[in-house]
Amino acid sequence: MTKNNTNNKVKPYLIFISIIAMMGGLMFGFELAIISGAVPFIQEYFNWNELELGWGVSSLLLGAIVGSLLSGFFADKYGRKKILIYMALLFAISCIGAAQSHTTLSFILYRIIGGVSVGAASVLSPMYVAEVVPSRIRGTMVSIYQLSITFGILTSYLINYLLHDVENNWRWMFASGAVPSVLFFIGLFFIPETPRWLLMHGYKERAQKVLLKINNQEEANKEIEEIELSDKAGIENDGIGKLFSKKLRKPLLIGLFLAVFVQITGINTVIDYAPKILLAAGFQIKSALLQTLLIGIINFLSTFIAIWLVDKVGRKPLYMVGSVSMFISLLLLSLSFWFNLSGIFALISILLFIASFAALIGPIFWTLVSELFPNRIRGKAIAVVSFTQWVATFLIVLLFPYVLKNLGGALTFFILSTMSLIQLVVVWRWLPETKGKTLEEIEGLWEKK
Repeated sequence: MTKNNTNNKVKPYLIFISIIAMMGGLMFGFELAIISGAVPFIQEYFNWNELELGWGVSSLLLGAIVGSLLSGFFADKYGRKKILIYMALLFAISCIGAAQSHTTLSFILYRIIGGVSVGAASVLSPMYVAEVVPSRIRGTMVSIYQLSITFGILTSYLINYLLHDVENNWRWMFASGAVPSVLFFIGLFFIPETPRWLLMHGYKERAQKVLLKINNQEEANKEIEEIELSDKAGIENDGIGKLFSKKLRKPLLIGLFLAVFVQITGINTVIDYAPKILLAAGFQIKSALLQTLLIGIINFLSTFIAIWLVDKVGRKPLYMVGSVSMFISLLLLSLSFWFNLSGIFALISILLFIASFAALIGPIFWTLVSELFPNRIRGKAIAVVSFTQWVATFLIVLLFPYVLKNLGGALTFFILSTMSLIQLVVVWRWLPETKGKTLEEIEGLWEKK
C-alpha cells in the first residue's frame, strides 16, 4: 500500500512546470474576453457599425487561425518550449500596441498579432501538459489548463468592471494584458522540453533526466519504453500527408468535428459579447458589466467540476451530459427573447449555459484534442484541429453582432441550441473513451479499429 501511494504521488516539480505551461491558457482566456467589456467603448471611439464591430472583435481570431496552424509544425521541429517563449513575447507586444492604437488599422493589426500568440498557446500549452504528465492524471491536469483559461476570462471581466468609469478605460483594459505575458515569458525559461519531443529527436539522456524529475524510476522507464516502441512501430513518414491516411482518418474526423461544434454551440458569442447580449435583454451598461463578471465567476468555478470528474467518470459521459445541458439552456435563452421575459431569466439561462460548458465540455475538449493523436504527428494533428476550431470561432464572432441584430435573440439562440443536439448524437455514436489510457495505448486503439 505504501509503495502504491508513493508511485501515485505527484512530484512538486511536475506541478511547477504544468502551472507555467498553463499560463498560456491564462493568456488565451484574457485576450479572448478582454474585448467584451471594451466593446461599447471602442465601438463608439472608432464609430463602427455592427459588421465593423464584428471584424474588430474577430480579428484576434484571424491571427489565432495562423498561429494555431503554424505552431504545431514549428513545435514538432524546434520544440514546444521554444515556440511558447516567442509567443509570450508576441502577446506582450500586441497588448501594448492595441492599447496605444488611434486608428482602426493599427488596432486590428495588433489584435491579429495577439491572435497569433493566442492560437499558438491554444495548441502548445495543452500539448505540453499532456506530454509530461502521467496518464493517470492527464485528464485532470489538462482540465486545469481549461481552468487557467477561465481564470484569464474572469480576470479580464474583473478588470473591465473596475475600469468602466475610468477615462480611456479600453486602453487600460488592453494594456493590462502585458502583465501575465511577461510572467509567462520569464517562467518558460525554468521548465524543460517535453520528454516525448526529446526522445523523438534523439535526446534520450535529456529525456530520461526530465522523466526522473516528474516520475518515479519505474514510471520513467515504462514511459521511455512505450515512447520508443511507438516511435519505431508508428509512422515512418510523419509528414502532413500522413494525417489524412486511412489509419488516422477517424481520429482526425472526430477531432475536426469537436473543434467545429465546440464553437458553433455558441460559447464565444457569450464570452466576447456578454455585455452586448445583456444590453439587448434590457440591462444598463454598468449592470451588464457586473453581470458579465458573475458569468466569469460561474465559468471559473464550474471548471473545478471537470477537474474532479474527468479522470473518474471519463470523457464521453461528461461530453454527452454537457451537450444536453447546453441545449436546454440555449433553448431557454431563446424563449426569453421570444416571449420578451425579464432580463433576469436571460441571465439565468446564460449562467446555466456557461456552467454546462465550463464543467462538462470545454476542459474535456482540450483533454481529448491533446490525447487523440499518435506521438510523431501530434503537433501537426493538434495544429490542424485547432486551426479548424479557430476558423469556426472567427466566423461565429465576426457574424454574431449582425445576426443578433437582424434575426433577433430568439432565432439566433434557437439555431445555436440545435447545434448542441447534433454534437450529442455524434459524440454518443463515434467518440471512444480514453480515460486511464496512455497516449501510446490510445494510438494502439485506432490501429485496432
